[in-house]
Amino acid sequence: MTHRWSKRSGSRLGGLGVVGALLLATWAQAALPPTAVGSTAPDEGDPRLEGALLLDATQVKAGGDFRVGVRLKLDPEWHVYWKNPGDSGLATEVSWDVPGVTVGDLRWPFPSTFRTPDGFITTHGYHDEVLLFAPAHVSKDATGTLNVSAAVDALACKVHCIPAQLVLTRTLPVGPETVTDPEFAPQFDAAQAQVPSLVGAQGAPRVALALDGTSLTAGKPFTGKLTVTAADGKPYAGDVEGDFFVPGRILGVDSVALTKTAPGTFALKGQASSVVPKGEPRLTGALRLGTKATGFTAVDVDTALAPVVADGTVAGVAPLKVPSVKDAVGKVKPSAAAPVASGESPLGLGVALLFAFLGGALLNLMPCVFPVLALKVYGFTRMVQEEKGKVAPHAAAYAGGILATMLLLAGAVLAVRAGGASVGWGFQFQEPLFVAAVSAVLVAFALNLFGVYTLGADGTALAGKVDQSHGLMRSAGEGVLAVVLATPCSAPLLGTAVGFAFAAGPATVVAVFVALGLGLALPFCVLVLVPGLMKRLPRPGMWMERGKQFLGFALLGTTVWLVWVMGGLAGVDGMARLLAFLIAVGLVTWLYGQSQGLEGGRRGVTVALAVLVLVGSGAVALRFEEAQASLETRGAVASHGGAQPWDEAAVTAALAAGQPVFVDFTADWCLTCKFNERTVLSRDDVRQAFLKHNVAFFVADWTRRDARITTKLADHGRAGVPMYLVLSPGAPDKPEVLNELLTADSVITAVQRAAECGSPLKGGSVVCARP
Repeated sequence: MTHRWSKRSGSRLGGLGVVGALLLATWAQAALPPTAVGSTAPDEGDPRLEGALLLDATQVKAGGDFRVGVRLKLDPEWHVYWKNPGDSGLATEVSWDVPGVTVGDLRWPFPSTFRTPDGFITTHGYHDEVLLFAPAHVSKDATGTLNVSAAVDALACKVHCIPAQLVLTRTLPVGPETVTDPEFAPQFDAAQAQVPSLVGAQGAPRVALALDGTSLTAGKPFTGKLTVTAADGKPYAGDVEGDFFVPGRILGVDSVALTKTAPGTFALKGQASSVVPKGEPRLTGALRLGTKATGFTAVDVDTALAPVVADGTVAGVAPLKVPSVKDAVGKVKPSAAAPVASGESPLGLGVALLFAFLGGALLNLMPCVFPVLALKVYGFTRMVQEEKGKVAPHAAAYAGGILATMLLLAGAVLAVRAGGASVGWGFQFQEPLFVAAVSAVLVAFALNLFGVYTLGADGTALAGKVDQSHGLMRSAGEGVLAVVLATPCSAPLLGTAVGFAFAAGPATVVAVFVALGLGLALPFCVLVLVPGLMKRLPRPGMWMERGKQFLGFALLGTTVWLVWVMGGLAGVDGMARLLAFLIAVGLVTWLYGQSQGLEGGRRGVTVALAVLVLVGSGAVALRFEEAQASLETRGAVASHGGAQPWDEAAVTAALAAGQPVFVDFTADWCLTCKFNERTVLSRDDVRQAFLKHNVAFFVADWTRRDARITTKLADHGRAGVPMYLVLSPGAPDKPEVLNELLTADSVITAVQRAAECGSPLKGGSVVCARP
């Protein structure tokens, strides 16, 4: 184990002192069995941490008590972390395996506080040496020898951090009496003196909190007063010094701090997190009273704060939870354009319309539109050969369905925006009920292609000609379905055009959506309007029946994706409910198909039964509750190796530390996002580039409604995901926005440019972002 202070000693006397210290340490370790000591966290060939499994007894009686602990010794300037590591790091974990013994909670001595020179990152932990221990109770039936094992998982840090793992074992004999170890028991006593007294413990000071308000507002600061009284009820008259308060992990609170205002009185200032937690948060942590001169006394802090409510919600009144697109948005001015990021030029209306038209045409190449695209190709092939005069009306009906749906979508956007909110492209896929409805339509379409039922054919004349008006309605319906399935996808030029529209006035919104619809309908308009193209379609035959059934499987494949999307919105329980409802939809379509071969009252009864099944199953199954999002990580983050949840404060801290930043704005229902993740962001060369340039990788998951992400998208002229930002420490206010369809070269080049960007810390002069 390297002791760097010893290398700086230039005198022979200093060298002898070091040798003596090492010999003393070796003698002390020799008192322990070899399996009870170990070293870890190797750095430059030397371990930076030594561990020892200690007991405060050499023998214990059956039914008796003892203490078991792990002593960690670190090289100078190295440290491990407390149970709340702070802004970075990992909490030290100690796991016990002692058959026949019940081991209590780990006791944590009061920690030190570490700060980076710029003050951006604050952490809590231990340097030099610490003993983490726990009380243990032996079973009354214990005999012979107890096997004691401890597994340590820690992170040893200086400037860089090294994972540290240890597995330590030893034995403890069971005898008629408990015999205290005279060497190690005093070390446990010293460590116990540094452990904060539990709330309500005899002789411990008492802590009371008074907030300046009855609730905490999400995303807003809060204040209050903390009062400490002695065990006898008198005001605490002592002083405090240094970092006397270390907060615990507080659900629903991002930060909290205490400032002494008078003896025994402290002003509390905190910041509520932007996410409203379930339950009422509690102020937890450790408070150290006293000074070096008078001696320290630490006390546990664990007291109720106040309910966290959304901005504008009255405390004590539970808001009615009704699924609404407004839940996804933040307040903005309805007619004001979103701010344009520095370095980006706003679009003109003509360019926006062109981008919308081309983006809509390119949507036909996206995987979300493929099932409907293939379905129309099949239908047009049949009509060209059998009903040549109906091709144009069907193409017009298909285009009309697309345009009508686009106008309805534009109207929904304007209506929500008129209520003082903003929305994004694909916002409806954040609603579990909408995902369930689209899944049901796809299953019904697929079963129709399988021949379970027919649309519009009379049961007594199945061989008769399909009614022409109904055929046009089907084409229009397929146009509606194309729009619905297109919205979770993004294509080149689309995000920029739609973002421009969402930030503009009502007329521009409608115009852009119409241009988008015309682009989406383009392939079939070309098929009808360009002479000679229809003649190149294949002739009808048995392949068409098989092809129709194959397309049914394509639709079911899209349904599988929607069930996965539901998992992101409502968890495994939501997926199970949706699958149960889809089974009911299959039964309904089968009953409807059976009714088409019946007449009179029997047909009416069968149809009524189908309706009853549909309504009943929907009422029972379609009760979705959004899965509680973890505050530590999200599903989307788990799919990105080395990524962490996006947070503005974390991004700022990474940039301040000199790291380039890559932010992936994504959603589970966004197929373009998933395509980029699988084909680009998960590539080895991209990951190596991130490691080489020390890139901080953040994921902004928009699967559920998140007003912060909606606002951030609007800040960069976007209305939906994906969006990819690359920020450089030298120009943090000039992010580079990458294309919606990523390539490995574009990502690697962007992060390299950001890493080489002229930073105040590096003194470089490289251009930080493309103009």
